[in-house]
Amino acid sequence: MNAPVRLDLRDASTFPTRRVEDWKWSDLKRFLRDAPAVSAALAVAPGGPFAALGGREIAFGNGVTADGAAEARFEGAGTLRLRFVSEAQATGHQARATVVVPARAELLVLESYEGAGSAYASNVTLGFELGEGARLTRIVLLEEPDDAISVSAAEVKVAPHAHYTQTVLASGAKLQRHETRVNHPGHGASVRLDGLYVLSGSRHADLTTVVDHQGVEGVTSQLTKGVVADSARGVFQGRIVVDRGADKTDARMGHHALILSDKAEVDAKPELEIYADDVSCAHGNTVGALDENALFYACARGIPEHEARVMLTQAFLGEVTDRIEHDGAREAAQAWLVDRLEALL
Repeated sequence: MNAPVRLDLRDASTFPTRRVEDWKWSDLKRFLRDAPAVSAALAVAPGGPFAALGGREIAFGNGVTADGAAEARFEGAGTLRLRFVSEAQATGHQARATVVVPARAELLVLESYEGAGSAYASNVTLGFELGEGARLTRIVLLEEPDDAISVSAAEVKVAPHAHYTQTVLASGAKLQRHETRVNHPGHGASVRLDGLYVLSGSRHADLTTVVDHQGVEGVTSQLTKGVVADSARGVFQGRIVVDRGADKTDARMGHHALILSDKAEVDAKPELEIYADDVSCAHGNTVGALDENALFYACARGIPEHEARVMLTQAFLGEVTDRIEHDGAREAAQAWLVDRLEALL
């Protein structure tokens, strides 16, 4: 993949096209040719999909906080609910947030993209910094209109012996892209990047990740699963780089998807780029249809076909939500998955 695109909705010359290698399946210029008018500020009421889990809330309404700022910074531990709320008509907005977890502290970030209105464009830039021995769990829920354009890009800096865990739940949009780039120091640090997409209609979701292992004895585990129906399109791009000298790296990546329609599409590119010798790295990728034999046996046991399809698809995708360690966040993710599958199937 190329260097990250520095997207600015105020400058159409920054909009990537398919000629940019890691945007070739998510051609932004095709959907957004000119810089959109700026969205009006939006007052956001407290709440959101993770409100029941408490914690501090930082909310952006059409790109600005209640104080009118387009940037926010949080440093500390506990629980942070980071909300990006859009309610606009054919306009654009962007926001920036930085989250710092001090050494040996633990933080749960519940990040939600809550969209209403139509044909808006949203661009969010995030930075996460973990001190030595810190723990950060990040759960991301992307729920936006089917005609919206939504781009989110995060740079994650991990210190030695720190642990970064991420789970992304995506329902797609006209173009929805969630990008995560991790600077991995090794030296006892671990990273887990999981993702889940459930797409219908003509929705498009792109989950892109890059992990750069720069030191010895680093661990990365990655699992992404998805299901696409109708004429939807799912994109997974995962790249793990093991630099020279990053010996004893242990990196695993898997992407697996179900296609439920002849018109649906999944594009996947898992990559390993290894410049060290003493490593243990692997990746896997599968794309296929629901197992008809399993469906037949479920129906033969008296389970109605619709219920059997939901059950089997949930079992396939549920491996991702089951990996969420926080009980409340895991229950919220599982509830979202059930609702999405009921609507899809």
